[in-house]
Amino acid sequence: MKKVWSLLGVVTMTLLLVSCNQKKSSEIEDGWVQLFNGKDLAGWTVKIKGYDAGDNFGNTFRVEDGMIKVRYEQYDSLHNRFGHLFYNDEFSHYKLRVEYRIVGEQCPGAPGWAYKNSGIMIHGQTPESMEKDQDFPTSIEVQLLGSDSLVQRTNLNVCTPGTNIVMNNQLILDHCINSSSKNFYGEEWITAEVEVRGNDVISHIVNGDTVLQYNQPQLDERDATYAKLIALNGGDKMLSKGTISLQSEGHPIDFRKVEIMPLKD
Repeated sequence: MKKVWSLLGVVTMTLLLVSCNQKKSSEIEDGWVQLFNGKDLAGWTVKIKGYDAGDNFGNTFRVEDGMIKVRYEQYDSLHNRFGHLFYNDEFSHYKLRVEYRIVGEQCPGAPGWAYKNSGIMIHGQTPESMEKDQDFPTSIEVQLLGSDSLVQRTNLNVCTPGTNIVMNNQLILDHCINSSSKNFYGEEWITAEVEVRGNDVISHIVNGDTVLQYNQPQLDERDATYAKLIALNGGDKMLSKGTISLQSEGHPIDFRKVEIMPLKD
């Protein structure tokens, strides 16, 4: 009987060790790092058009109920005061995952094209390098778009403020390119992912479906920021890294998760 209990003890301990090792392995393989701590905007910097970096006019970006919320109660009119919330580090090779929902009514005075419209900016310039009255950071925009009876559009389209991209070996000069996604209605939570491989391939993924891919993000020589930013980029117009920011474009939006997984170069 003692031998039986001894054997059972060895088996039980072995199973516990295997379980612990599997858990540790899963945690390592998961690899996601939280950029938003769920409590405050530590590690982030606000930049709103017409205001200095760090001035969160109107409490536009705030943390409530464990979410980053973009709100406009203190605006009489938007007056093109587009805003961005920048994470303070720059990234090159990574996966970014954001859970968001577009809610409520558009801010008075916001442009029609900004209805149910927000975005994630990648490979962006720093907030400190932006001009005070600059609309958007020079960057690649992953658009977060909703549909309803008034407007129908695909989601996770790409726009290129101050930049260009390459698709099918052709330089794309159009400002925005549509994805192949379905339309998203209502105020449900949506998972947006971006896989960024430096200056190589960038993929847009919504709720697990890859809906857009492009290559060679680069500064646009036609843009007013080109001379300044190419100097800051060491004379290279190709973009291999940059900031990540969340957009305030006139429609309320909630972000309940912002996380990143570093990838090998």
